[in-house]
Amino acid sequence: MTEARVVQTVTGRVAPGALGRTLIHEHVLVGFPGWNLDALAPRFVRAEAMGRAVDQMHELRGLGVGTFVDPCPMDLGRDVEFLAELAQKSGMQIVCTTGAYFEAEGITHTFRHLPLEEIAAIYIKEITEGIGDTGIRAGAVKIATGAHAISGYERKLVQAGARAARETGVPLISHTQEASCGHEQIDLVTGEGVPAGRLVVGHSDGIDDHAYHRSLAERGAFVGFDRFGIALIVSDEVRVENVLKLARAGFTRNILLSHDSISCWQGRPVPFANRHEDVLAMLPDWRPTTILKKIVPQLRAGGLGDDDIATMLVDNPRRLFTEA
Repeated sequence: MTEARVVQTVTGRVAPGALGRTLIHEHVLVGFPGWNLDALAPRFVRAEAMGRAVDQMHELRGLGVGTFVDPCPMDLGRDVEFLAELAQKSGMQIVCTTGAYFEAEGITHTFRHLPLEEIAAIYIKEITEGIGDTGIRAGAVKIATGAHAISGYERKLVQAGARAARETGVPLISHTQEASCGHEQIDLVTGEGVPAGRLVVGHSDGIDDHAYHRSLAERGAFVGFDRFGIALIVSDEVRVENVLKLARAGFTRNILLSHDSISCWQGRPVPFANRHEDVLAMLPDWRPTTILKKIVPQLRAGGLGDDDIATMLVDNPRRLFTEA
């Protein structure tokens, strides 16, 4: 296998054809900056988190999922050794990323002062040599921007991520806040010489706007319908209808499906929920099994065939990595 025809997982390289059904945007561990300073938060118990994550991966494998992409940025509690142990215990292929989060919710001090070229070099090192001294290599770059406007800090990081992707051949997976700035992300990425087809514009399903979704696809980017289960933003019924609209418009090859789910939290999940169970009580479908258990049947009822489902869950993730 040549570099252009492999996907880097946390346990080694695999052929793109071996990815199988792929969830392109999910998380195992997330800890928002400062979580470890919260003395009133539930204590993080690694063994308990690992047990929960292993059970979840076994359930996903039982549903035919072969690969779990975890685009956790380096400043949101990324733990690649945890991911590698999880992959070994569960048999799931897991891909991790390099890259940092958007300004309002990330850790910004160091990267604010580093020049773009050094940040790109850091990302490239994590892709080609490994993260820290683990030897575990990132298989994609995470980029992230805030709501409705890209800050200077975020612009620098997106450009650094694009340069790293250009030099190493890995794809880019983005976070967009409030389903905004997708076109600005495409502009920055393509401005660094990276084709739009190597970018997933993440969380594009956070707005009920078919014209926006179609406009991203028309530029060649992958459109991330990747927050299924988060009904507080947009209902899954609306997400399903927008997937169907985009597919009927001829853009099935630009659609990627996922949930942005989080298996285990470090610290409080969100300010209004102290425990993982509290989040699931509010969002019972925000788990990585929802697409296969509930959404795929709805897409079939809406007129999509097995080939369309396979395109979105198998072929498109493979093309994202292969064509990169």
